[in-house]
Amino acid sequence: MTHVLDDLDARGLIAHATDADALRAALDEGPITYYVGFDPTAPSLHVGNLLQLLTARRLQLAGHRPLILVGGSTGLIGDPKQSGERVMNSRETVAEWVERIRAQVSRFVSFDGENAATVVNNLDWTSQINTIDFLRDIGKHFPVNRMLARDVVSSRLESGISYTEFSYVLLQSLDFLELYRRYGCILQTGGSDQWGNLTAGVELIRRSDSGKAHALATPLITKADGTKFGKTETGTIWLDPGLMSPYAFHQAWMQAEDAKVGEYLKQFTFLPVEEVDALMAEHADAPGRRVPQRRLARELTSLVHGEVETDAAELAATALFGRGALEELPETTLEAALTEAGVATLAGSATITDALVEAGLSDSRSAARRAVADGGAYANNVRVDDPEQQLSDLAPLQGSWIVLRRGKRQIAGVKLHR
Repeated sequence: MTHVLDDLDARGLIAHATDADALRAALDEGPITYYVGFDPTAPSLHVGNLLQLLTARRLQLAGHRPLILVGGSTGLIGDPKQSGERVMNSRETVAEWVERIRAQVSRFVSFDGENAATVVNNLDWTSQINTIDFLRDIGKHFPVNRMLARDVVSSRLESGISYTEFSYVLLQSLDFLELYRRYGCILQTGGSDQWGNLTAGVELIRRSDSGKAHALATPLITKADGTKFGKTETGTIWLDPGLMSPYAFHQAWMQAEDAKVGEYLKQFTFLPVEEVDALMAEHADAPGRRVPQRRLARELTSLVHGEVETDAAELAATALFGRGALEELPETTLEAALTEAGVATLAGSATITDALVEAGLSDSRSAARRAVADGGAYANNVRVDDPEQQLSDLAPLQGSWIVLRRGKRQIAGVKLHR
C-alpha cells in the first residue's frame, strides 16, 4: 500500500513540509490527529478551499483523524492580503457564514469510524481569553522582527497594515496550540500562501509546551501562465450552488487547459495516478475529444453537487449545441446554462432578427438577416428560415426560454415576458 506522503507527493500536493522524515515517522507510529482551518470571510468556500478539504480526506482515508476548524474568531479579522486591508464583516454576518461553511465542510470528510472527523470553532476558546492573558501567554512567544519579515507584512509596510491584521498570525498559532492541547493534534495543513502561519503555530507549540508538531503545505493551484486558478470571467469558482450553478461549475472544469488538466486530475480527484496517466496518454492521441477534461468535470461536479446535477450539466452541455434534447432539461439547469452564455429578455412579439441582435449574436439587423439566409441561425436547435418569425411561435422551452445559436458554437438565451 502506498504511503500517504508518497501519494501526496505523486499528486503534486506537497509544496513544503517541516521535517518530512519526522512527519513520516509520526504517521507511521500510529494514527495522528491533524487539522485544517477555514475562515468565514465569504458565504461559501471556493475551489482553493476544496483542495484543502480533499487533502484532509486523503489523510483520513490513510487512517488519521481530521479536525476541521471553522474560524468564528479569525473570520472576524481576516488574514492579511497583499492588496490591502480587509473590510471587516459584522459579527452577525460572520456567525451566519460560520454555519454555512460548517455545513459545506461536513460533506467532504467522514464522521464515522475510529478516525471520525470533528468540526471545531475557534471562537469557543478565543472568546474565553482576556487581553492581558493573550499578550502574556501567547504574544511573548512572537519576536516582532520575525513578524515584520513575513512576506505579506513586509509588502504592506509602506501602504500600511493595521495591528489587527498584523496580529492575525498569533490567533492562528493559538488555534494550533489549543488543538494540540485539547486533541493531541500534531499536524496542520494548508496552502503554501499560509506557510508562515503554519510554521508559526509549530514554533508556538515548541516554545510554549516544548511540544513537537508539524506543518504541511500544498502548492497554489495555477493556470498554465502562472496566474491563480479558480477565477473565471464571471468570478470565483464557488462550491455553493447559490453562488455558482452546478452547470457553471461543471463548465469551469471543462475549460481546464491541456497543459494543466492532468495536474488537476491528480490533485482534485481520487483517481489512481496510473489512471490519470492513461487518460493523458489517450488525450495526447486525440486532444480534440477532451477526454481528461470531461472526466475531471464529472468527478468534481459529482463530488461537490452530486450525480443528478452532474447528469443535468452534461445533458445541458450537449443539448445546447444540438446533440441532445433541450426539452429534457430542468428549467433550473436551462436557466443556469443560458445565464452563463448571456440572456436577453424580450416580448413574444419580437422577431428572430430582434433576438439575434439583442442577444449579441449579430452586430446589426442586416447581419442577423444574412445569418438566417445563410442557414446559420437556430432556435431551440431548429434551423430558422424566416428572419421575421415571432419568438412566441417557436414553442418556447419551459414556457418562456429560447436557445439561440449562430453557427456551431455561438450560443445565447432569450427569456420571454410571461
